[in-house]
Amino acid sequence: MATPNLDVVGIGNAIVDVLVPSTDTFLSNHELKKGIMALVDENRADALYRAMGSGVEASGGSCGNTMAGIASLGGKGAYIGKVRDDQLGKVFAHDMRAIGVRFDTAPLTKGPATARCLILVTPDAQRTMNTYLGACVELGPEDIDPALIQSAQVTYLEGYLFDPPRAKEAFRKAAKIAHDAGRKVSLSLSDPFCVDRYRDEFRDLVANHVDILFANESEICSLYEVNDFEDAVNRVRGNADIAVLTRSEQGSVVVTRDREHRIPVHKADSVVDSTGAGDLYAAGFLYGLTNGKDLVTSGKLGSLAAAEVISHYGARPETPLKDLAKKAGLL
Repeated sequence: MATPNLDVVGIGNAIVDVLVPSTDTFLSNHELKKGIMALVDENRADALYRAMGSGVEASGGSCGNTMAGIASLGGKGAYIGKVRDDQLGKVFAHDMRAIGVRFDTAPLTKGPATARCLILVTPDAQRTMNTYLGACVELGPEDIDPALIQSAQVTYLEGYLFDPPRAKEAFRKAAKIAHDAGRKVSLSLSDPFCVDRYRDEFRDLVANHVDILFANESEICSLYEVNDFEDAVNRVRGNADIAVLTRSEQGSVVVTRDREHRIPVHKADSVVDSTGAGDLYAAGFLYGLTNGKDLVTSGKLGSLAAAEVISHYGARPETPLKDLAKKAGLL
């Protein structure tokens, strides 16, 4: 088997983020539940966009953010995601390639527009997301390049892919190709409401098909239908080879079949916007793991990356993570 020449290939929903400062009153007036991601149709997305104030538009999507973080650390990555050949689609493709992430997925020439996520950030740094998937739902098995999957040490999949049916097929195809090639498969549970929708399928994936699992405290408790975090830790142990569980200000826990590592939080200069914290933690951890770092150092890289992204608006790094990691003695 050829030596992989990429660290990570990510597969996710290619989305342009629209980040806007907001208030609890706005959320209440528009019947939005704080701190979660909701899928909306095109009409609802247009109505919210008109009602929102001015903000920042930037290429995003959970997995896309992770790949941006890996690139910021100096890693080698590729991304698979579907956009339309419209203005936002061109912006997304340009942004990925400009940061050094390979992006070759053929765009749609007709049909739904490029996806967008309307992110309302309240003063407590919580983000409430309303996502119009648009072109994302057209990602299918034909978009999975076997040679690309085989060229990466890890194939990283976002749980949000389980909403569009054809994307789910692409997800399963990529995982099989990766394992057949002796590579690793990683999954992010993405959102507790996503877990609620696909709990049985996720449990099967974690037990039988996933090598590296990422989840926050709410997601892992939802997966195993328990209220206590330590109960969830005991349940996941022995399923995924590595389970990486984040707990906001309480740091993170890296769980293997026979060991448990408690990783302290990396203190941020300030907390402005929690958008992308989990995505960037995954970036730091996967970069470390695919570049010879042990689990504790990989976790510390994840914490550092998460701390950088919550210190400003937007879900992608503003300061090169490689420089911050070197300063912290992690690289």
